[in-house]
Formats: sequence, C-alpha cells, structure tokens
Amino acid sequence: MSDARLVPGCVIGGLWTLGRRIGNGSFGEIYIGRDIETGREAAMKFESCKAKHPQLAYEAKLLRRLQGGEGIAQLYYSGVVEVMVCRVVNGPLTKECFTVMVTELLGPSLEDLFCLCDRSFSLHTLLSLMEQMLRRIEFLHRNLFIHRDIKPENFLLGRNEKSKVLYMIDFGLAKRYQDPRTGEHIPYREDKSLTGTARYASINAHLGIEQSRRDDLEAAGYVMLYFARNGMLPWQGLKASKKQEKYSLIMERKLATPVEVLCQDQPREFIQYLRYCHSLRFTDEPDYPHLRRLLQLVRMQHRTTATSGHSSALTATSAGALADSPADWNCARTTTGKKIRKREKTDVVPFASLLSKDHSPYRPRGSTQQLRGSAVREE
Repeated sequence: MSDARLVPGCVIGGLWTLGRRIGNGSFGEIYIGRDIETGREAAMKFESCKAKHPQLAYEAKLLRRLQGGEGIAQLYYSGVVEVMVCRVVNGPLTKECFTVMVTELLGPSLEDLFCLCDRSFSLHTLLSLMEQMLRRIEFLHRNLFIHRDIKPENFLLGRNEKSKVLYMIDFGLAKRYQDPRTGEHIPYREDKSLTGTARYASINAHLGIEQSRRDDLEAAGYVMLYFARNGMLPWQGLKASKKQEKYSLIMERKLATPVEVLCQDQPREFIQYLRYCHSLRFTDEPDYPHLRRLLQLVRMQHRTTATSGHSSALTATSAGALADSPADWNCARTTTGKKIRKREKTDVVPFASLLSKDHSPYRPRGSTQQLRGSAVREE
C-alpha cells in the first residue's frame, strides 16, 4: 500500500471523513479521520484487501476484546470499505477495497518523546514509564495474549485529559498463548521464525523458540536499557549486506553481552530484572508485582537525586498514570522550543572494550540453533 495515497474527504463507514496521512503502522497506513456528526478526531488504519498477510481484521478483533482496559485505545469502528485512491501524482483516481480500523487518536510515541528530549530521560521519568508499560503488558497477558513486538514506537501517550496515560498499540503480531477453555498453554517449539523487532527481541525469540510471556518482559527490559543508555544498545549500528545477516549479528551480540555489561553504570535492580526474565521457563506465569517492586526500589533509592540534569520528574500514581509534575518532554519544549524530530541513527557501540573476564554472557537454556528466516521488523 506504500505507493497508494487515499483521497482526503472520502466518507468511511458512513460516519467518518478521511483526513491527512499521519504515519505507518506495522502492516498499514494511518490517517486522521473526523466524525461527521461530532467533529471528533480519530486514527484510521488502513490495510489493502489484497495484502498477502492480512492482519488488521485480527488486530481489530483483539482490540475489541481488550476494550475498557487502562491504556487501551477505544475502538470506534472496523470493517471493509471502498476508498478512492491515487497511485500516481496527478494521476487517475481508482476505487479500491480496504480493511479499516478507526480508533481513539493518541499522542506521540515514547520514541518521539525520547528524541524530543535529546535521547535522555530522567531516571524518574524512565521508571514511571516502565511501571506503566509493565501494567499494560500484564493486562494483555491476563487476557491470554502476548504482544511479540514490544518497542518504544508501540507505546504512546494519550491526549488532553489522558496525556499522562501510557497506551499500548499495534496488536497485529499478538498471539494467544493459552486456550481460554482448557487453560492449556501453547506447546514449546524450536522451529519458529523471528517475530517482532530485532533490536528488542528476546534471545529465545532470536533462537527460534516459541515466544511466551517471558519474552514480552525481556523485550521491555531492553526498551528500559535503551532509554537508560541514551538510546545506545551494544547491538545497534551493526553493518551487514543482507537483513538476515544483520539479524544474526544482533543475536550474536546479545548472546555475547553479559547482563552486567549491558547494565553497566545502571541501578543493580536492572540486572535483577533481566536475570529474572532469563530465569523464567516457557510456561511460567511471571511475577509482575516483583518486577514493579524492583523499579520502585530504584525510585526510593534515587528519589532525591537528579540523574539527568532535569529539575522536575515524574512520579507514578497507584493507578499507574503519570503524576502532575512536568515531564522531561514538557521541560524540553519550554526551555528549547524543539519539535519532535525523526529518530537519529546511532553509531556502533564499542563492544570488545566493555567485556571483562569477570563477566560471562547469557546462556539460554534450550535451543542452540541458528537464526531462521524471519518475519521481523527493521532493527
């Protein structure tokens, strides 16, 4: 669908007017929509009916199931529609079939905000965001699904009165991990292609092991370290001529990086977080409160310490929303007038110099097989 542009002004589902294009989803494009009667804005995600691997109808079905959860976008409409399309600039218009999902319009992603803040979050901001992220993951798991693509781009803040609430989006790769009727867990397998985004994928996902709840939490740990390390993980910026070679290099670097090295100069609770994720067996139910307590311990130990030069910090309420103190990105706006910019390319992190004889890399239990062909996002 990347070569097609939907024509603004089209009426979608008899209720919504199509507006401008605002971005790409994992398997579709996103436009602004407006309710014809109320003028309310919404996000409209489109996927061609000719898509080789359609996912949007599945995502809408899952989103409908999750309705009412904190940090879950409200679903307004989903269905199949015909839309006027222009595939060539100033070319003829054609009518084409699309699956559409209309949802609550949200604010910027964590990646957007991270760039706005010069790729540096205060520790308190990071902890507050991570506490919310863990609650969203736990909620999804309680509904018997795993996300399989945990990354900063898939967590957005709300708008207006919900501007301090973190939302989880993009459920196109989500998978049921347990049968709701029998309670039976999906079987362990070692022949899976990599699903998700290579930068944040768990080690077991790289190794071709079927993903389960532990993998979402490990990926969240890598997101946490990505923010804590100013957007520089040891496996970023690796060069390869082919994507599969690059994914193999990322896997090898993850396997070779001891947790202590990855968490160097970070709170020791970050090491404990990743070690706990690595200790989980395939069918284990994670102890989500334990992981949140680790973050709360860090908060208590550093409550009065300014860790990144920001004078204000976020705190978490019991409901997991962000408190009223200004966030890092609000300070960045008011002091520098910056706008959200595109993600920067990060350089290769010097690796050999990080390792010492006192640290040994993570050795996952189970498969030692090589990376397979994978349906995977860009790094």
